[in-house]
Amino acid sequence: MPPLDTALVVVAGIALFAAFVNGALGYGFSSLTVPLALVFYSNRVLNPAVVAVEVLINLYVLVINRKGVPAVWKRVLPILVGLLPGIGLGALLLASLQPGWVKLVTYAVILPLILMQAAGLRRPIRSTWAVGLPFGGALGVLYSLTTISGPPLAILFNNQGLVKDEFRGGLALVRVVESSVTAVVYWHLGLFIGESQALLPVLVGATLIGIPLGAFAIRRLDAETFRRICMSFDAWVVGFGLSRVLIELGLVPSPEAYGFMAATIAIDVWLLYLFFTARQAARRRVTG
Repeated sequence: MPPLDTALVVVAGIALFAAFVNGALGYGFSSLTVPLALVFYSNRVLNPAVVAVEVLINLYVLVINRKGVPAVWKRVLPILVGLLPGIGLGALLLASLQPGWVKLVTYAVILPLILMQAAGLRRPIRSTWAVGLPFGGALGVLYSLTTISGPPLAILFNNQGLVKDEFRGGLALVRVVESSVTAVVYWHLGLFIGESQALLPVLVGATLIGIPLGAFAIRRLDAETFRRICMSFDAWVVGFGLSRVLIELGLVPSPEAYGFMAATIAIDVWLLYLFFTARQAARRRVTG
């Protein structure tokens, strides 16, 4: 691990970029911050600081997207109910598991989710209690263990055909509940240690700068293209992190472990090709 000051500077830059993306898209802070910051810190140190900041971010996003909440809250209620036991289980796992294995779980779970989202997976799903409760439980475990929930939520909501206001309102509502409850559980488990508290000013400062900049910039960018490029960046970083932790745990030797990163890049490049080809064809149909 590099000197603490170096780590803080690098994490500040990571958080600034992640906050910029969050301000533009309404999500993405933890899914971009955590994979990169795990190079310098364990989940046990990083998670409490990220969750504390996400409580504030998610409240802000909920306020500005509150118009979409009345139309969607009944559809997300089963998810909210399922979140509660899942968060408790995930937090207990975080407090008891060896940090290297938590990193492995983080990377191994979110990588296929990012690639599924990048592939534009679409399959109509009705938000019922039979779907929402188990999904919420799994989401609670994932979030409290890794602080990441954006990719699976985005996949679910996209496949429910939610319009923009409903998507953002439902996403913000779920994330306010999960981050707030997780912060309380972390506090009761004594996970807000000194190193975590030292990260808070860095993350808060990056957030205060990055989110307004992202919200301003997205008005001048193609939102779908920007979102897709961010997913590619995220996938490549997670592929690198997965390769590194496999080496650290002695599960796969170097350089063979970097085959996972190479495979991730190859898959994502192919998905990028399909994305931009489809976009170009759509433009031709419109102009033709």
